[in-house]
Amino acid sequence: MSITRRAALALPLLATPALAQGGFPSRPISLLIPFAAGGPTDMIARLLAEGMQRELGQPVAAENVTGAGGTIAAARVAQARADGHTLLIHHIGLASAATLYRQLPFSITQGLAPLGLVSHTGMVLVARPDFPANDTAGYIRVLRERGEALNLGHSGLGGSNQLCAMLLQHAAGKGATQIVFRGSAPAMTEMMAGRLDLSCEQATVAAPFIRDGRIKGFAVTLPERVTGLDLPTTREGNVDLTMSAWHGLYATGGTPPEVVARLSAAVRAALGEERLRARYAETLTTLPRAEEVDAAFHARFLQSEIERLRPLILAAGQFAD
Repeated sequence: MSITRRAALALPLLATPALAQGGFPSRPISLLIPFAAGGPTDMIARLLAEGMQRELGQPVAAENVTGAGGTIAAARVAQARADGHTLLIHHIGLASAATLYRQLPFSITQGLAPLGLVSHTGMVLVARPDFPANDTAGYIRVLRERGEALNLGHSGLGGSNQLCAMLLQHAAGKGATQIVFRGSAPAMTEMMAGRLDLSCEQATVAAPFIRDGRIKGFAVTLPERVTGLDLPTTREGNVDLTMSAWHGLYATGGTPPEVVARLSAAVRAALGEERLRARYAETLTTLPRAEEVDAAFHARFLQSEIERLRPLILAAGQFAD
């Protein structure tokens, strides 16, 4: 990075002394990431932190706090001082945690203050290279016919691909034998080798394997096609399965409305930066619509996702401790 570029990054720290001295933010902000470094959530969080820092005039320090499906990081934010200086990024797994975890040390809807959605990522219905189907209808038909004779891979309770797998089996009306992997990489290895039959994987992860024919891709679960991935939507295949592995940003519940508004404005500014938009395009990550980067919208959306996922989780009868 050039000296000029480094100086430009440092300017916001000097340009807003009024905020630093008396208003919000009055000190550095912590952004907790509930998953490991290098993954999709980590990538989005660090891009947002960089942009928000320039807008807010204080450092935004991203920190990975992993464990318990993201609920450890969420609990830390929910139990923090409600002044907007401790933030959380989380994905659709936060909505599933409301039902998956019978006892949480915080309330998801009361302990956290939504600031706005920050991304959407489509899931992709995928299968081994020699899977006996060539379109979405055939994919569902094979699942219905063979059911538990098929192996369906995912990364464990509450993850986006496990939630998508639940929705897939619900749409097909038939369950497969579930195989749990420690992440997407080993699942893709097994699928390429023909030992894993099918899965529901994030477009970011699945795209390279689909493009070079190492696995079969059938459909994306977003309402519209994903630029950079030549696949139809599940709706086009007449399959009732729509899901986004969305991410949202949160402050502590009870954070003053004016601070929530300031943070939401900083999120919007960060999402408008060219570097973030270019990186999103590279990773097949979709920007939220303007109306989704809003605290009230995000709160309603989170509640609707909790209610949508609850009956599926209860029917599956699988819960975390």
